[in-house]
Amino acid sequence: MLRILSSRVATPFCSRALTTFSRQIPSSAYTEPSGTYEPATQTTPSDLTVSERRALESALRVDQAGEIAANYIYKGQLAVLGRDRLLGSLIQEMWDQEKKHLAVMDKLQVQHNIRPTVLSEVAKVAGFGLGAATALMGKEAAMACTEAVETVIGEHYDDQLKELDSFSSKHPSLPLLKDVIREFRDDELEHLDIAVDNFSQRAPAHALLSSVVEGGCKIAIELCKRL
Repeated sequence: MLRILSSRVATPFCSRALTTFSRQIPSSAYTEPSGTYEPATQTTPSDLTVSERRALESALRVDQAGEIAANYIYKGQLAVLGRDRLLGSLIQEMWDQEKKHLAVMDKLQVQHNIRPTVLSEVAKVAGFGLGAATALMGKEAAMACTEAVETVIGEHYDDQLKELDSFSSKHPSLPLLKDVIREFRDDELEHLDIAVDNFSQRAPAHALLSSVVEGGCKIAIELCKRL
């Protein structure tokens, strides 16, 4: 859990506890498996239409790539700001959550026989570069980066949920998948709130920086759908 600051006068940055660590979560089906055969976590639907199968593959390919990029964004931020007692701890907490997201997405990729994007290595380099570059611009800019990325990811997860709701298959993996996506969406939106709490909107040229980062994220999503 993150420590709540006793005084906000001493530093403009603040901490808050991430709620995922204090509630029962759908992703525990993958992180804490029961050890028994579970169709919801070990099989993929065989009755999807061609368009539904393509949509599932596209969604999970993008999600896995996005979690790779998110991990490297936080890695880049921490490389610059890791010595900051308060913000470094906050970034580490969010990165730890993203590590779990990636571990689950890796399992979903195997479960549903999804080909990973060929852009995985690009996502690592670009993510680290974005995280480090914005951190070098200052603490507020690092938080502005987080705000922009999580804004796009939250909207993207909402779009995926709408598409999955249209699937006709009753396979047990699909309700679980939607629950996991909702969980991860809520985590990402919590990261967004944390960034705003920590004055992301005070970053120099906030509107321009946000537009550039959001635009880059949207381009990356479209590329990973196809490649």
